[in-house]
Amino acid sequence: MKNIFIAFFALSSILLAKEVTVSIVPQKFFVEKIAGNKIDVNVMVKPGSSPATYEPKVSQMKKLANSELYFAIGVPFENAWLEKFEHANESMKIVDTSHGIKKLKMQAHSHHDHEEHLAKHEEEGNTHHDHDEEEHEHAHHDHDEDGHEHAHHDHEDHDHDGHKEEAHHGHDHSGLDPHIWLEPTLVKNQAKIIYRELVKIDPANSDFYKQNLQTFLIELESLDAQIKSILKNYEHKAFMVFHPSWGYFAKKYHLEQIAIEIEGKEPKPSQLVELIEEAKKHNIKVVFVAPQFSKKGAKTISSTIKANVVVIDPLAQNWDKNLLKVAKEIANSYK
Repeated sequence: MKNIFIAFFALSSILLAKEVTVSIVPQKFFVEKIAGNKIDVNVMVKPGSSPATYEPKVSQMKKLANSELYFAIGVPFENAWLEKFEHANESMKIVDTSHGIKKLKMQAHSHHDHEEHLAKHEEEGNTHHDHDEEEHEHAHHDHDEDGHEHAHHDHEDHDHDGHKEEAHHGHDHSGLDPHIWLEPTLVKNQAKIIYRELVKIDPANSDFYKQNLQTFLIELESLDAQIKSILKNYEHKAFMVFHPSWGYFAKKYHLEQIAIEIEGKEPKPSQLVELIEEAKKHNIKVVFVAPQFSKKGAKTISSTIKANVVVIDPLAQNWDKNLLKVAKEIANSYK
């Protein structure tokens, strides 16, 4: 009888758990690191899908009705859909987890002057890293009853076909790089914002969330240290990737990211020749591709320069292991 009671209590707790929604799978990892099983997390962009071309299903729009929070991160589809999500659930608070992070410009699709590009990044420095909680007291938008402040602007009348074409390029409409989840110290900022918002909707578990946040922040520092250790002998080395998702990672660890795509499209033959020369110049031995993008150009380049093609998903569920894998692949390619 006692076991039945415990099982019933556990089931009741799950059924009564508050719900939040996130845009991409890595955010689910972050929320669950802090919330454990106290919060149900819905993910809009499912594994294997691209946030550049994503459109939510009707079932997902209906599920939004149960969410108290939406953690936005700045991926392209949010520009067109956040306002619609708000209409689907007017009581749901939309929280910008990228607030307080100085974003990089999306890497220009030019395959020359890479040294100059890298030097510029190093000059800028990581001024946005390692802020304390006080600095982020307003790291989200406080919304009143009349509506939410959004990172997007009047996309309601956006032509959908045009949006899809633009979204295919994987660019934020502002021209800024949205991939802030691929650098551990930037995730510390996001985690603090997530924690503060969870405490607001579920103060009864505030101590639990605070303890988990502190543990997660320590884990992020450890991950950063591990990556630095792996890459310490490879500063200023280059890696090649189809879509330039790894700009923040490259900047943090003093690497050079060379993108294969040209304005979101496969390179033309003449551009492939230029890319192959660039790869030879840097003695590149690994080319990263993502499940969401074409592998044709990457395979052509890799076969010519005798490099390995490695699939790396920037939206991988095992977020921490994924970053370590990238670091190890880059380091191993230069051994």
